[in-house]
Amino acid sequence: MKKIYFLLAVACGLASCDPVEEDFKNDGNITLEQLKSMTTVTVDKAASGENGNCITCNTSAPVNAKWDIGGKEFLGNYAWKKMKLGQHTVTITALCADGTVLTADYPVDCQTITDPLNKYWIYGEPGSGQEPFQPGAWDAAAMRFSDNEGKYLPYLSDDIYWGFKTLIFDISDATPDCAGRIMNGWWSARYDGDKDVQFTNGLWELQLTEAIAKDCARGNGGAGKDLDLMVTSGSCTINSVYYEE
Repeated sequence: MKKIYFLLAVACGLASCDPVEEDFKNDGNITLEQLKSMTTVTVDKAASGENGNCITCNTSAPVNAKWDIGGKEFLGNYAWKKMKLGQHTVTITALCADGTVLTADYPVDCQTITDPLNKYWIYGEPGSGQEPFQPGAWDAAAMRFSDNEGKYLPYLSDDIYWGFKTLIFDISDATPDCAGRIMNGWWSARYDGDKDVQFTNGLWELQLTEAIAKDCARGNGGAGKDLDLMVTSGSCTINSVYYEE
């Protein structure tokens, strides 16, 4: 049964992930130690000798492999991703021919930028004329990502939802009590564990998830309910929204 669920997950993942290379094999049964011996996770090196911010993952194990790198999944024996500076954990999940599922974690420390992340603007790109705004408390339209039912923020594309991007909000003027809900525009689900989150000054991040994509994407199986962040107490200013890769 475990094997069936994993294979279904792999099949679904093909539509929702962004693999660099697809190379699915499932020829044999191996142990966790064998998986580790056939798997490498490395970072590039700067001229100074410090770890860069590009992570490369390879496995020669004869298994169906899935990688989790910074919250984004890649299917196949190879994966590559640019990361922010800091400590990260790369996880490989492998399915053996007999249905055994193996998992191994690889801690990675990115110390210097060797390949800058590209910034993709959703709102507030310099020169766009889109000005900072203050969403009113309990105004569900103020931060709804919708061209026709939101006030400021546009629809998010399927590539953003199903790519499980991390949205970055540049926030200022947040009062100590500024908090709100992460939900959809139909008020039919919340994505914050039914507990209001704190909106704080600086760069505030929201990781898009499969649950959000299924409800809010407008295609590829999404229900088109629009992601919605609603302030419930306090106030803040939203200067811009973007993601980096």
